[in-house]
Amino acid sequence: MTKPTIRVLIVEDHHVVRQGLVSLLNVVEGMEVVGEAADGVEAIAQYRKHQPDITLIDLRLPRMSGVDAIQRIRMESPQSRFIVLTTYDGDEDIYRALKAGAKAYLLKGMTTDELITAIRAVYAGKSHIPQAIAEKLAERMGSEELTPREMDVLEQIVAGKSNKEIADELGVSEATVKTHINSLLGKLGVTDRTQAATAAIRRGIVPFESLKRHESE
Repeated sequence: MTKPTIRVLIVEDHHVVRQGLVSLLNVVEGMEVVGEAADGVEAIAQYRKHQPDITLIDLRLPRMSGVDAIQRIRMESPQSRFIVLTTYDGDEDIYRALKAGAKAYLLKGMTTDELITAIRAVYAGKSHIPQAIAEKLAERMGSEELTPREMDVLEQIVAGKSNKEIADELGVSEATVKTHINSLLGKLGVTDRTQAATAAIRRGIVPFESLKRHESE
């Protein structure tokens, strides 16, 4: 009995990387790339058009992030299956992607065999989380959540704002800002603003989209 062909959608904004993945998977027995997308919005349209078995998707995409695209598609098609393929290994990135519904999380340095294994595993209804990724996820699950207001303050810190500027931006007193900063420093396990900003970027706590928004302001 012939095994069914696994139909794959590839969502990647870097053309050379995307074409490399297309060329790679189209020569793998039992796999076929049925569609491509260069951003999150296009990913939704291509998913609707092709209804792929598996979607390979990056996290950092123009117009709409990978996590947002996964959430939107899964609202329409709960049976959809996603593999995140990215250069970002921050514990918050991993947490958001898996919470959105991704079944595998791979870094772009993975081997061809690992990619193919992950695709087949997810197609079979399983998850595929490499050990290093699982360890970071476990670390994230054991950490204390930042409140929405602490996240607001952390974003402003990453943007290089002073306490007074943060207070003006959020419409609160400087004393309140200091209270939030002391709390988030404790939760992040750091001792100062610089370490907090570094941790926020390294771990993916402050979304890339927020950084780009602040840079354009």
